[in-house]
Amino acid sequence: MTLYPKLIQDALATVRYPGTGKNLIEAGMVEDNIRIEGMKVSFSLIFEKPTDPFMKSVIKAAEVAILTYVSKDVQIAGNISIKTIQQARPEADLLLSGVKNIIGISSGKGGVGKSTIAANLAVALAKLGHKVGLLDADIFGPSIPKMFKVEDARPYSEKIDGRDLIIPIEKYGVKLLSIGFFVDPAQAVLWRGGMASNALKQLIGDTNWGELDYFLIDLPPGTSDIHLTVVQNLAMTGAIVVSTPQAVALADARKGINMFTNDKVNVPIIGLIENMSWFTPAELPDNKYYIFGKDGAKNLAEEMNVPLLGQIPLVQSLCESGDAGTPVALDENTITGQAFLSLAASVIRQIDRRNVEMAPTKIVEMKK
Repeated sequence: MTLYPKLIQDALATVRYPGTGKNLIEAGMVEDNIRIEGMKVSFSLIFEKPTDPFMKSVIKAAEVAILTYVSKDVQIAGNISIKTIQQARPEADLLLSGVKNIIGISSGKGGVGKSTIAANLAVALAKLGHKVGLLDADIFGPSIPKMFKVEDARPYSEKIDGRDLIIPIEKYGVKLLSIGFFVDPAQAVLWRGGMASNALKQLIGDTNWGELDYFLIDLPPGTSDIHLTVVQNLAMTGAIVVSTPQAVALADARKGINMFTNDKVNVPIIGLIENMSWFTPAELPDNKYYIFGKDGAKNLAEEMNVPLLGQIPLVQSLCESGDAGTPVALDENTITGQAFLSLAASVIRQIDRRNVEMAPTKIVEMKK
């Protein structure tokens, strides 16, 4: 059998990219230079960003289509390379174009202190001299306004480069935005998934976030449309999963890690944070009481081969500070303040290591 490019193109035209519904040829995702050597076929698929959640599944589908519609003898496995390029669009249309690192803060279940971690990590990063933004993406249970004592704040919009953009609230060196600023805090938000996702897109894309080193997204607990909206619309640097040492929390944390590393999502795990690792009473600062179990998240991190970013102790001041709107990370002389500064340094190291490994440039070519 003689192979020629049109056969390969026709086969690839049967594969649709889930993000747009268009086939690979129609979407312009197949590089023109299809190389054929006997029965060996190689070419490049072009994706918009290196963290495209559909990358692996589309490559597999392309391989299957060629073997099905051309010949089962075609040597294609491992011969599809990837080119990623941020499409040339006006700067105003690029989501978070001025942000260097986009990080999702997630938890498999509620009640593990995810928002507390997100708030204090943001403050700690700011204290270390970085430009930080924090988006409260928990549409149905926003808590960031209270944790920063800005419940009464009302963001306004300004016309910038012809667009009306929301100006985020700034507190403790962190740029903040939450759906809580726009709804009655005494009323439940009764929105279907599509409405919540659209609201989140507006908070991300219609806000003047400016230049940021780190943009933290406090995601809802569990898995939802919100998570899919985030990973499909943003080139995420990675995700951080928060858990307590308790067995039931660890089981859900495992699911959270699996969700992000799933082929259809494909977001790197920056690491795992163990919250409420032990209880330390104020009058006995050297004592540790493991009321939720010991080293549960540490063991899970080792098992799943992800970094353990830090262990945060449970102290009374942590809860009190959150309720008062003064995150404990503001005071580096406390046990928890030091823990969050150490956590921030650990997060920075992991992200820097990943960025070096990815070596991102405007156009990157990688072998599958």
